[in-house]
Amino acid sequence: MSKKALYLLGILLTIFLGTVLYNSLCATCCAEEEIVEETMVIEEPVAATMNPFLVNDSNGDLNINVNDNINFKVSGISILQPVSQKVENGIDSLKRYLGAYPLKTLKITGYYTSDEINNSAFPNLGLARANAVKNYFVSKGMSSRQIDTFGELNDTLVPDQDDVFYGPEAYEIVTREEGDESHLEGLTLIAEDIKANPLVLYFDTAESSINLSTEQREKVAKISRYLDKVDGAAITIVGHTDNTGNAESNMVLGQKRADFAKSYFIRNHIPESKITTISKGQTEPIADNTTDEGKAQNRRTIVTLN
Repeated sequence: MSKKALYLLGILLTIFLGTVLYNSLCATCCAEEEIVEETMVIEEPVAATMNPFLVNDSNGDLNINVNDNINFKVSGISILQPVSQKVENGIDSLKRYLGAYPLKTLKITGYYTSDEINNSAFPNLGLARANAVKNYFVSKGMSSRQIDTFGELNDTLVPDQDDVFYGPEAYEIVTREEGDESHLEGLTLIAEDIKANPLVLYFDTAESSINLSTEQREKVAKISRYLDKVDGAAITIVGHTDNTGNAESNMVLGQKRADFAKSYFIRNHIPESKITTISKGQTEPIADNTTDEGKAQNRRTIVTLN
């Protein structure tokens, strides 16, 4: 083969290898660019839910619309303070309106999300929040007999970056007819049920919380409703012990357990003025104190309606 042919062949080979290397390197670079572009995609944060303090009466002239509300922390049942002056003014208007129209009832629906943890004594955080708002309104002069509370799951709620829910509640005015007492239906049944089957708590006084079953939470909700609707209604919390130790020290221990339960209910929006505590110590066992199982049953705190 001549030198000229070899020279031309070398040029062609160089061009071919250059093309192959270029395509290979280009594909790698493009792939890396695509990966970089994909990793640079940042989703916009979802805006926090901002529910106004909105209370309207379709059968009257009440129209409150405040661009603020009563707020709570995620998984919280305590109202965040301070409440804005605009909301306070709206509450004052609502109080005057309900006072002028005793046949009007305010329905408060508290919202909660499925991601929250319910450490309250109520069946759900929404009902606990509604009761917190109810108690706040009562402290401002409203009658608890004109307020009904409810809880509702609402997974559309979005907290802000500080885990605050802005207005996880809704309000509605309902008007009943003169002589209609259907709103009080069931109160007698509640009283009979709680007195026949009181709420029984088993816990160590060293614990900072009480874990309630679903059935127990339902009883707390019933007790709260009864206390709101019946004049003079109250609860008594009785502390009991087993027979370990002497009778005098057990009477003190029973009182400590009753007082601990009282503080728990106060934190869960049961008014302190409606709670009485006493101790029976070891005087009323319900099981055999010679067995561990029996002693555990006797170490109890009972909550019932007066």
